[in-house]
Amino acid sequence: MMCPKEKQGQERASQRVIVTVVGEDKVGIIAGVSGVLADYRVNILDISQTILQDFFTMIMIVDISQAAVDLQKLQCLLKEKGEEIGVQIKVQHEDIFKFMHRI
Repeated sequence: MMCPKEKQGQERASQRVIVTVVGEDKVGIIAGVSGVLADYRVNILDISQTILQDFFTMIMIVDISQAAVDLQKLQCLLKEKGEEIGVQIKVQHEDIFKFMHRI
């Protein structure tokens, strides 16, 4: 899969994004995901992770307002990282996440 090109120097308003990670537990999942976020200046605001039997689950709230990439590029980068480390990674803007999960 080819990710869109990075956008340089764009200013964006504060944007919170939900990152969810699910897969079989193994060493390096948190390092892999947080490494991609750090590489592109995505700030982790909150993180929760747990192991349910042999399954790793994590949800992160991140801020992409100072990121070196836009949301579409971040989605692609994290999807590729997930494929590389054997987990499923979903990335959604907070507004979309809230809309999809409302009661």
